[in-house]
Amino acid sequence: MRATVTTRRLSAAAKRMLDLAGGLLLALLALLVALPVALAILLEDGPPLFFAQERLGRNGRPFRVWKFRTMWKNADCLRAPARKGPDDPRITRVGRWLRRTSLDELPQAWSILRGEMSLVGPRPLSAAETASLGPEAWRRLAVRPGLTGLWQVSGRSDLPMERMLELDLAYVEKASLRLDCWILLRTLPAVLTGRGAY
Repeated sequence: MRATVTTRRLSAAAKRMLDLAGGLLLALLALLVALPVALAILLEDGPPLFFAQERLGRNGRPFRVWKFRTMWKNADCLRAPARKGPDDPRITRVGRWLRRTSLDELPQAWSILRGEMSLVGPRPLSAAETASLGPEAWRRLAVRPGLTGLWQVSGRSDLPMERMLELDLAYVEKASLRLDCWILLRTLPAVLTGRGAY
């Protein structure tokens, strides 16, 4: 029993070290691209530069997730499509490029460094999105949400929400440092191809 507890603590510590190293790397990348991205957003649609929204973290604890803004300022007035796709009228031209390259996600490095998110885990959802997936969805909150995860490397928005839930619950059941490393290795090709990134 004690050995199991010690193993879990070591695994949690190793995951946190990986998060800190990856978070610092992503923060440096965010600083490198911040100026050109900011200029592109401002020239196309003016401020603000960032989109912020409350999401649920581990054990349902709320936190604010930050992204580079990819939608028009009047996006609330435009009709949202039934599913995310390449023809969403709410997305700016710069926003499409940011989403396709996943550069819009870089500000989340701050959440990783703060311990609100992990490099790998279920996608952070709002309370309303979580509730819409049914009671099983609350099991996703047993671990920290991640910048990448099984859903992100399996097709992202090309997959139905039900499949996202299945993949997230599978991650919660099988979470390990080895699985995290496997997902991280698959993330780069997923980002480069832009599959499901709308």
